[in-house]
Amino acid sequence: MLYNAYQAQIDWLSPLQDSARSAAGWLDQAVPAASAWRPLLQPLGAAWDVFSRLRLTHQRPAYGITSVQADTPAGRQLVQVQEKAVHRTPFGTLLHFERADLPAADQPPRPRVLIVAPLSGHFATLLADTVRTMLADHDVYITDWHNARDVPLQHGRFGLDEYVQHVIDFLAVLGPRTHLLAVCQPCVPALAAVALMAMDNHPAQPRSMTLMAGPVDCRINPTQVNHLATGKPIEWFEQHLISRVPARHPGGGRRVYPGFLQLTAFMSMNTTRHAKAFASLYEDLATGDSEAAQRTCAFYDEYFAVNDLAAEFYLETVAQVFQRYALAKGELQVGGRRVDTGAIRRTALFTVEGERDDICAIGQTVAAHDLCPGIRPYMKTHHVQLGVGHYGVFSGRRWQTQIYPRVREMIQSFH
Repeated sequence: MLYNAYQAQIDWLSPLQDSARSAAGWLDQAVPAASAWRPLLQPLGAAWDVFSRLRLTHQRPAYGITSVQADTPAGRQLVQVQEKAVHRTPFGTLLHFERADLPAADQPPRPRVLIVAPLSGHFATLLADTVRTMLADHDVYITDWHNARDVPLQHGRFGLDEYVQHVIDFLAVLGPRTHLLAVCQPCVPALAAVALMAMDNHPAQPRSMTLMAGPVDCRINPTQVNHLATGKPIEWFEQHLISRVPARHPGGGRRVYPGFLQLTAFMSMNTTRHAKAFASLYEDLATGDSEAAQRTCAFYDEYFAVNDLAAEFYLETVAQVFQRYALAKGELQVGGRRVDTGAIRRTALFTVEGERDDICAIGQTVAAHDLCPGIRPYMKTHHVQLGVGHYGVFSGRRWQTQIYPRVREMIQSFH
């Protein structure tokens, strides 16, 4: 019923918002900048534009990475980038960002890196800045997760076990000497995948794993997100937050945790900030500051693109990661096997946390070091980035100038 009610509201509002966007575009074209009417009508156009943008989308946005500045044998220059699907399942695609240039004959290949993206209500494009930055020095792949509402029921379940298996399978496709970088929620399944590969002496065990701002042990410095996850029994989450996809979509009938609920939860944590952002957007549009308006629009176009999660994945993640702390307590089982993180010996470990992270607090990610006693001390590194919140760990200026150089150095050291 919840999803159907949401869909009905979207169906009712969409024509009005489409009309508002068209009207704003017409006004911008019809009234010249030099016209005396422009200062009077521009606020009206701004209001229409802002109203038209207060909507969610359910299709993955474009990564928008068509080129990257990189060092080449011919010097630093702009290199073309092309997306290629290397391996595909109903629930995710192993996507390659292929650079057009090749390393010089006397140079070793660029380190191959698999970025494991979150599956937490947004698409993997949320990590576009992570990918773009890494591309300067690495051969980059990403787990491009599909929207569960677009996956037909015939393809079965997708739970925490299946997520872990996807990481293992993607690493197997890429082969030995691959490095792994996980951001936020997937730090737990990524660590579990590497542990299972170590237990099996898998030939494609990654050379290194970088875990960034992830909930490895949520008992440490619990945040508001952690308190929300433990405030109700798992049965409450299933009864109140799980819906069936309406029949009109390819995944009709599939039980999901709707992405619009996750977005609502995130926005409720910072309602004042988001309200100010849209007030500023109106002011920028009304005064003609198109550059500032475009930055805000680009952020919210990405932020409002929501991705539904398969119900079993969401419920198992809440129960195992946020309520039972299964991996941290050595009790996590995948496919009926207990995950032994102590088996990891060949994979170097680098953890990164943000000083102001209000989603995964300081201490939750570095806990991975204690869980991996088999990794020698010289193969373990930790970094706390001052002055950044959750998103600043993997995007923005400090990620690019302060965190990324540490990641690059670690990968090069163990390549």
